[in-house]
Order: sequence, then structure tokens, then C-alpha cells
Amino acid sequence: MTTLIPRQPYTPEEIAQLYPKELELQLVQILLRHGERSPVSPRFQNTGLRPFWPYCNSAQRLTSVVMGTTDWPKWDGLKYRRRLETFGMDDDPVIASGPNGEFDGVCQPGELTDKGRETTLALGQRLRRLYVDQLQFMPKLISDSDMIYIRATPIPRALESVQQTFWGLYPPSARTADFPPPTIITRTPADETLFPNDGNCRRFAHLSRAFAQRAAERWNDSEDMRYLSNLFSKYMPGKSNVAVDSHPRLSGIMDTINATDAHGPETKLPRKFYDPKARSIIDRISVEEWYAGYGESAEYRMLGIGALMGDITSRMTGSVERNGSDGVVEVGGENGDLGRGRGGEKDIKLALSGCHDTTLAAILTSLGAFDGQKWPPFTSHIAFELFRKKSWVKPTEATVRSSISDEQLRTQDAAPSEQTSWWPSLFSSANPKTPKCIPGPTGIARKSMGQLSDSQNAELKDYYVRVRYNDRVMQVPGCKAPGKHLDGETTFCTLEAFKSIVDKYTPTNWKHACASNLNAPEFPVKPEPAGYA
Repeated sequence: MTTLIPRQPYTPEEIAQLYPKELELQLVQILLRHGERSPVSPRFQNTGLRPFWPYCNSAQRLTSVVMGTTDWPKWDGLKYRRRLETFGMDDDPVIASGPNGEFDGVCQPGELTDKGRETTLALGQRLRRLYVDQLQFMPKLISDSDMIYIRATPIPRALESVQQTFWGLYPPSARTADFPPPTIITRTPADETLFPNDGNCRRFAHLSRAFAQRAAERWNDSEDMRYLSNLFSKYMPGKSNVAVDSHPRLSGIMDTINATDAHGPETKLPRKFYDPKARSIIDRISVEEWYAGYGESAEYRMLGIGALMGDITSRMTGSVERNGSDGVVEVGGENGDLGRGRGGEKDIKLALSGCHDTTLAAILTSLGAFDGQKWPPFTSHIAFELFRKKSWVKPTEATVRSSISDEQLRTQDAAPSEQTSWWPSLFSSANPKTPKCIPGPTGIARKSMGQLSDSQNAELKDYYVRVRYNDRVMQVPGCKAPGKHLDGETTFCTLEAFKSIVDKYTPTNWKHACASNLNAPEFPVKPEPAGYA
């Protein structure tokens, strides 16, 4: 599958079943694969496929930030049109053109196309239909985005896709006239964990190469690979056979097939590339090559996706504790005013993360919930939903005061503060005594379940986690056991059970782990199945 064909919106009957009345939705975290794009590398030009595609009309409407004056900095925008230059005959520079001689709107390799913008915009609209219109979880109109955590990888198509999704979720008509710019979090490539970062994690690179080599040894001489070679060898460099590790690699062939299949007739491969049996073989072998490690090796899970899963779970526990670890510290306020949202928000309700196919498949496989799935189509998404039982009652100010000693109250009441009340300091990360730019206490955060105090364990009671992938509810196998799920609903993991599973592969120091065990065997001595504590 190339382009995701979304299902129809949930019916009222499905909503009633999917969102039981005894549960209240508290936090939703969406991780989305970018939309349709051009191939990351030009391939199969010997079939007539042009290296440059004319599907990126945003290139005619680009805007850059410029400094307007030097005596007193004033920021302005420079609108411009982009054209790509490439090599011509005798290395003379020429303007890159599309199949019909187009100069404008030509895509860079791997760039989000007009189709990709359309599908990610539509994803945002579907999210609005569900979380705003049907569930009334998010407000219809917002004056700021302080309750929304937005993050993207350094790859432009991921950033542009999450922006399009946000626009679909909250179009201009759903924002007030004075709506300030939303905060979007990014990281440097060296720190990025929103995709499996083998480029900056040496040990993970060793592991991924070993599992890829194992896939090559398993499949290169198979009947399935001979079937592919019979179809494609005439187009391969030197008419070589297709292999997991051929040039281009099998996954690279899949990349070009999927990208061409998603776009117009001017950028298509010969018909035999779209043979259903061939595509099924390519998908199955590529999924094994890239993702089998997450299901078999705890170290593979830890280095490839464990840091991100730790972040996701920390936001859940931060939402329970209301201490800023849900992401509100990162998105609120300006400069040194971290954690003080413009709109006074104290909690994140929704998180949007622009990422990649390798992110989504790694997450699901690490939870034991990807068996039998195909490679994630463009604009796929995972929704992590945190619920609490409605019988849970948020403590009132009077209740909390009654549980604090008189000495603590006298100290609290006497302490000078920028706040008008001591009450927000108990639940907000914006403690006025905390130095600026330093987050408040992390609470549970990345502590494992075994490190939690009795009171911290008690805080997690009556909370449940559910995972939906492309609007389909997924099952985490370790949550099927008695006591680890909502009664009668095994797909609603208790938060304790979900966290216990993720704790098993959350690194305590990802960079240190990436530089460790470099000479150790790549494969585990005994099976380490995913999805269990």
C-alpha cells in the first residue's frame, strides 16, 4: 500500500463503543508519518522516469525571514520562487525540469509533494472531526497553542507535514485574531530520537546492519527473490539480480515504486513494477529487514526507539502528576519564561509529532503490535490515548491544604512569590523560585515502576492507555493478562502495565548506550520478545 485510504469517520455507535462512558480522555499523542514525497534518490531513469518531479508547487511560494534594518533589527519576510539547477551537457549548469519541461514547482529528492500536503491536511481535518466535533475533547476555538505540544524531526517533509496537520486541526477560522505563533520543537540530528537514529548511534548502526545482513542471507537466494529478478533485472544496473543488498537495495526499489504509485502518470515506472505479487514480496522482506530487530532484541528496541517511547510515557505520567513533564514546560511562554503559557495553560492535552515510516513501525513492533502489518503508508499515524476513570476526582484546594502540615502551610503562605496564590505552584512547573530556563521537578518521569514510591504508584491507578494505528485499535500482548487492562477490554492497558513494558527498553542514558558494547554480539542469546514487561 502506498497512499493511505482512510476509513470513514466513526459512527455514533462506534464512538460509544470505542470511548466508554466510564473513562475520560486526558491526553492524546499523535505521531504521524509525513505525506507523499518524491523518491529520496533518482532511480530507474533507464525506464524513462525523470529524476525531477513537478509536484512541489510550494516552491513557487516560499518565504524566508530577513532582517530589514541594521540600526534596530526589524524582521520581515522575503517571498521568492525556487528553481533547481543541475548538470547539463559537458557539465554546463542547466535548470532542472519536469517531464513536460516544467521549471517551476520542481521537487527536491525526498520533498513533500502537493499530494503529501493534501493528505496531511486531511489528516488534521479527520483529527478535528474526532477530537473536537465528536468527542469535544479539544476546544472548537483556540486563542493560543499552549495546550498542544508540536515536534518534528530535522527532515523538512516531517516539519511541513506536522504543520499541514495542525492547519487541518485548527484552521484560521478556529483561531482567534490575536493567535500567537505556535511553538514547534526540533532537535539537532545528533540528539534526534524521533526516528531510529543509526547515523548518530554507533551501536544501533551495528545492530541494524547485522539484522539487514541476516535478511539478505535468508532471502537473496530464495524463490521469491528470483521472481523479482525475473521482473526487474533488465532495469537494474548491469542487469544484475535483485537482492536485499543489491544496488539499489530492495527497500530502495520499494521506495521508488511507492512514490511513483502515489503520483501522476508522467512519473510512472513500467507496469511490471506494480505487479501485486512482487509488491507483496518486497513489502514482506523489507519489513523483516528493517523491523525484525525490534521484536527480537531488547537492545535493538532500546537504542532504536526506546528513548522516544520513554518520552511518550513520561508525558503520560507528567499529565497524571501535572508537573510540567507532559510537555507544557517546552511549549509555554517565551525565552526564560518556560512553563508559563500565554493562555495560562497548565497541561498539555494534545501532542503532534511529525516523523517517518521507520518511527511508526519501530514503535508498534517494540510493543509487539505490528505482526502481519505492511510497511506504513504515507500519512499513517499512531494515536496514544491516555484515559482515567471518571470516579477519579481531582483534589480541591481545600483537600490539598488539609493534607499539608501547619508548618508547611505557614512556610508556603509566608514565602514571597510572584504568583497571587500558592495553589498553582503545586501543579505547575512554573515555580517562581525555580531559575529561568531550568525545568521544574520531574516527578515520576523516567523512573521505572520498581523505583516508584507507594504514593507515586497510587497516582497511576485508574489510568489506561490505548494505541490506535490508522484508526484501528492495536493490542499490546503484555496487557492481556488479568489485572493489566480495563475489565473486559484488553486493548485498554493499565498505565502501570504499559509503563512497565516500556520501562524494559527505555535507556537511562541513550548516548552512552549508543557508544557501548561495540564489540558485543549483535543477536541476543535467547529470545527477547517485544510487548511484555
